Amino acid sequence: MLSSESLAKIDLEIGNYPAEHKEAAVMAALRIVQEEQGWLSGETIRDIATYLEIPPIRAYEVATFYSMYELEETGRHRIEVCTNISCMLRGSDGVVSHIEERLGIKVGETTADGRYTLREVECLGACVGAPMMQVGNGYYEKLTTESIDAILDGLE
Repeated sequence: MLSSESLAKIDLEIGNYPAEHKEAAVMAALRIVQEEQGWLSGETIRDIATYLEIPPIRAYEVATFYSMYELEETGRHRIEVCTNISCMLRGSDGVVSHIEERLGIKVGETTADGRYTLREVECLGACVGAPMMQVGNGYYEKLTTESIDAILDGLE
């Protein structure tokens, strides 16, 4: 069930498009609900599709195509390390190893306390600042073990 707060925000997004194309707000609707609930269940995606009057498969296609949508519960802090070629050449493997050791988890896992989820991502579009990671909505570039520790300390 979508909250009245989410529906009000989705309605604002729908208003950005012609009335006959409210399905264009699907990405924004998924983001809004995910921000409120932390992730998108199959039921939630169906609720969004129903509200936008589109087939559920269309909303599901969008939710599964983009890596920014979470289809399972994650830690409160989602740490995504770019491991594409630019970051790899600048040491992203060391970034991943350091975070794994620091948090006691492997890529794809969530800490036992539910605070952190660690993921590798293909590209975050900040090649000039490689190696880099995203935590929530924040981008962190030119990472070192010291800067990683400072970032993680700031999250605790």
